[in-house]
Amino acid sequence: MTTDPRITVGVDGSAGSTAAVTWAAKLASRRHLQLKIVHGLQVAGLYYGGGMTGIGAATLFEAVQKDGERAIADARALATSIDKDLVLTTELPNDPPVPVLIEESRHARLLVVGRTGTGGFADMLLGGTAASVAGHAHCPVAVVRGRQRSTAVPETGPVVVGVDGSPNSEQAIAVAFEEASLRGTPLIAVHAWTDVTYEDAFGSARILTQPESLEEGEERLLGQRLAGWQEKYPDVEVRRKLVRDRPRHVLLEESKAAQLVVVGSRGRGGFTGMLLGSTSQALVQHADCPVLVVRPEPEA
Repeated sequence: MTTDPRITVGVDGSAGSTAAVTWAAKLASRRHLQLKIVHGLQVAGLYYGGGMTGIGAATLFEAVQKDGERAIADARALATSIDKDLVLTTELPNDPPVPVLIEESRHARLLVVGRTGTGGFADMLLGGTAASVAGHAHCPVAVVRGRQRSTAVPETGPVVVGVDGSPNSEQAIAVAFEEASLRGTPLIAVHAWTDVTYEDAFGSARILTQPESLEEGEERLLGQRLAGWQEKYPDVEVRRKLVRDRPRHVLLEESKAAQLVVVGSRGRGGFTGMLLGSTSQALVQHADCPVLVVRPEPEA
């Protein structure tokens, strides 16, 4: 796999797609990276296999293609309005969006998608495209989300990273420190040290199965995971947050004031593990800020 100095963004003409292009273009401009805009046409099934033949299928294909061309043109105009000197490329393949974006991730430094979609990215309306891409991409994936389910994407606030001690979490920590340093903002390192809870019949009490004595060990684990990175990025103010709760609950709450949440995917790579881990999945679908999902390093 070769990684080019570029960010790739998937577009479909929706409001969520527009927010993704804006976010990606600003990032590419600040980081002096190229930007590639991609739209998957999703034309499978328009012809014989889909029950349509002849002029009807051709007419429908032409309409789908024109929609794709319009989405690409609008995204290009938006990106250029943000930075007229941005190096831009576009692609409009006749293939479904998920495999197109996964293939693109082999060559990109970062892949960006929006929180909702229509047209060629229809599944994104339910988080399908975003989750599938984040679960299988070969590079980090940013899912651009806004506050309170809006398209207003925050540009201020800390970077938040979820820490659980896994190798994938270590990669997320590395990315989070770099992002916090480049953005000039504090880093909040969140470690939820138990995710096993029970509630009483009224749903008002939570009984923790882990003894209180484990908290000291979990605090030590968090400190160990951050130590080397704090030395590498002395400019980053680090705030530690040790919480006895489910990780997704804490990270979703932190996303309300953050400009970016960074997590590991906890996936196994390839197509053997289709779904993201529950925490990453929840953030991709419900966070109040962009979510950066870091994929595991490929095995040698």
